[in-house]
Amino acid sequence: MIRNQVDIVTMGCSKNLVDSERLMHQLELAGYRCTHDSKRPCGEIAVINTCGFIGDAKEESIQTILEFAERKEQGKLDRLYVMGCLSERYMKDLQHEIPQVDKYYGKFDFPQLLADLGHSELATCEGARHLTTPRHYAYLKISEGCDRHCAYCAIPIITGRHVSRKKEDILQEVRQLTDQGVKELQVIAQELTYYGMDIDGHRHIADLVDAIADIPGVEWIRLHYAYPHQFPTDLLDVMRERSNVCKYLDIALQHISDPMLSAMHRHVTKADTIRLIREIRERVPGICLRTTLMTGFPGETEDDFDQLMDFVRETRFERMGTFAYSEEEGTWSARHLKDNVPEETKRRRLDKLMALQQEISAQQQAAEVGKTLPVMIDRKEGEWYVGRTEYSSPEVDPEVLIPADRRIATGHIRKVRITGAEEFDLYGQII
Repeated sequence: MIRNQVDIVTMGCSKNLVDSERLMHQLELAGYRCTHDSKRPCGEIAVINTCGFIGDAKEESIQTILEFAERKEQGKLDRLYVMGCLSERYMKDLQHEIPQVDKYYGKFDFPQLLADLGHSELATCEGARHLTTPRHYAYLKISEGCDRHCAYCAIPIITGRHVSRKKEDILQEVRQLTDQGVKELQVIAQELTYYGMDIDGHRHIADLVDAIADIPGVEWIRLHYAYPHQFPTDLLDVMRERSNVCKYLDIALQHISDPMLSAMHRHVTKADTIRLIREIRERVPGICLRTTLMTGFPGETEDDFDQLMDFVRETRFERMGTFAYSEEEGTWSARHLKDNVPEETKRRRLDKLMALQQEISAQQQAAEVGKTLPVMIDRKEGEWYVGRTEYSSPEVDPEVLIPADRRIATGHIRKVRITGAEEFDLYGQII
């Protein structure tokens, strides 16, 4: 056990990661040494930042807490703290079931941890962060919470209403990040296209992205996560006109059949969705669309699913993720609908949908062969340098593999000629 060391483990999404990075910075200011997601944690203090989005994520968070609780019982850990979404939602249950944890914090009160460690003067975690990503890219969180109340989603229950950060605070953080060498920003929010609505009733995401693009040192800006209802189309002009705004948009659609969209409380129709996708692609030629789709929502029929398959086949998304419906207590669907699609059917539909997307992805990847593309070089792995085009977000999207037959500096954009393709990865040579 290493004294004065804090091991921080982050579960779930990149929004949680930003919270962990802020906490790490403040702990280091207080004199602690911090590790993040260490394979061999050995500090006297551990902090688990949990996810509570869906069943699998909750189980993973609980298992991680239990593993560290066992370490504490074995005398390998002095103090254990838990924060984040799972703790926010199930704090009383967790306190009862896993009492080995010294204290539980919610989604927003984790700065109190600093005071509990005897550093009350550092009780805010706003401001600078200890980046856990490669130094050339970072996540930029522009808001918290969500005003959407989709029938299946527990996020509003956990995070509360949408709260936009002040524009100047965001821009100041971007300046701080670029001063540290960050060149690429993943702009994140539960619903980024809603940015500004809580401030003056207007959507200001286009203005914000335009202002970020003006800051010297920002080479790539990538946008996650948009919502199709009342999409602010002025954002498309910014994406088309600003060279450092990636032609990439992560927009979760969930389904396409009108019965499912209505039951999910998505406030859009099939026709609305198709029109929006057409407009996005017309106004931003060459854009890469990433979406997320759900199978097995209560009441989903074979006809609903067939419509979803047809939609994916015709739309040909460049990136797509799929998950099976998981009933989350407290949500509208859990309270009012019966989870009546068998798990086997959910999984069969999910697998069928992903098999179709694999075919589409393989064709799209093959079409890249022979092109020369700007690639951000992320890292070296064995005999390969690994990078991404502007059409790929870290961790989740296809990568470009370049032979490491000569030294290439990481953290820079290089022109790469694509020489080969697989379903989800490209191969290339530096020009």
